[in-house]
Amino acid sequence: MKKRLLCLAGALLAAGCLTGCQKKQVRPGEIAGYDEGEGYLSIWVHSIEDTEEGQAYRESVERFNEEYDGTYFADIEFIPRNDSGGGYSDKVNASVMAGGLPDVLTVDGPNVAAYAANGIIQPLAELTEDEKSIYLPSIIEQGTYQDQLYALGVMESSVGLYYNKDILEEAGIEVPDADHPWTWSEFLDILETLKPIMEEKGGYPLDMTFPVGESSIYYFAPFVWSNGGDLVSEDGLTVDGYFNSDQTVEAFQFFRNVVEKEYMSEAPIDHLFESGRAAFKFDGAWEVNTIYQSYPDINLGVAPYVVSDNWNGGTYTPTGSWAFAASSKASDIEGATELVKWMSGVESGIRIWEMAKSFPSTYEAFENIDVFTSDENYRALYNQLSNYGHPRPKTPVYPQVSTSFQEALESIALGGKDAKEQTDKSVERINAKLERYTR
Repeated sequence: MKKRLLCLAGALLAAGCLTGCQKKQVRPGEIAGYDEGEGYLSIWVHSIEDTEEGQAYRESVERFNEEYDGTYFADIEFIPRNDSGGGYSDKVNASVMAGGLPDVLTVDGPNVAAYAANGIIQPLAELTEDEKSIYLPSIIEQGTYQDQLYALGVMESSVGLYYNKDILEEAGIEVPDADHPWTWSEFLDILETLKPIMEEKGGYPLDMTFPVGESSIYYFAPFVWSNGGDLVSEDGLTVDGYFNSDQTVEAFQFFRNVVEKEYMSEAPIDHLFESGRAAFKFDGAWEVNTIYQSYPDINLGVAPYVVSDNWNGGTYTPTGSWAFAASSKASDIEGATELVKWMSGVESGIRIWEMAKSFPSTYEAFENIDVFTSDENYRALYNQLSNYGHPRPKTPVYPQVSTSFQEALESIALGGKDAKEQTDKSVERINAKLERYTR
């Protein structure tokens, strides 16, 4: 087990630091509001307290303590991430070894499987079907590993295929409805139609990049899924025949075609779409607010995410964000589960939208936020999430899968290297990490 944890952590803190990570013992009366007879529940979150997100978590914990007064008391600690993504994860990994984990902690959605496989978190107490039904399907799927529910997200996210309505009207292009998205072939034809129009405007049909880091798999794994493929097996332990499958290779080749036909710029161009020099752009849900606030002259629309010509109507669009889970050290799993449900529930979801503009995770929260019914672009993103959302791969070696996807995409799409050769090499690298879980 320790060997696995060392792999997940990468590099843990020195032993001298670990001794300071022991779980603190708190007695009733030592913290304002914590009274005799109440179950004490510690909770860690990954943000700075004085940010909008941090304040949303603080208020949710305060409301939990009001609602469960006399039964439970939750004590929140803020452990922000640093610029490289460490900080919070470093402390979690160190505390695994030192025994200092809290009862409840936040986990980035794609890492739920890794945390579960390495014994950092434990399955939640059983939820009824009614309790689970309040969440978007992607939230339940993201939080489930090997048929057990480990985590519930307070927020959800997505990526939009944004378009400039004025440019598409000029080109005579009509946008399909969400249940009949453009196929790869149709979209390539549309990009070809737009190419001379955008050349006159000094731009490209498509504002798209292959970013380093998590964004690549987040934005573009949907092209594999809509083509009937997967990057890993259902149990998360096999990549050969998945990451290098014909379906995956075809998806990577699609992006190579986009680059070769010069439908996008190989080098990123800042604000290409926002300046009216691109007809389409793939970007996160935050792009809607960016356009509204900073580029009001852009007549913005959200098109359905593009699908393979072989799409069978299944889920495929991007999802995933931070969730709450019970640590393996939580002795009162019923209490920890109550706190997880509260922190991810309807009231907390509405709060996270109002304060931090992060999408909530429950149907009721969306339905009680006016913008998701009154604004066509936010409504389109919500419909995409609720009907077609697909979590990223669930595997204990997710970081390696994500890195390999980004590297393969760049080498194939931009470098012109053979897609099958590159994905085979990726399988070798991922298998080297998987060995400790499969032998």
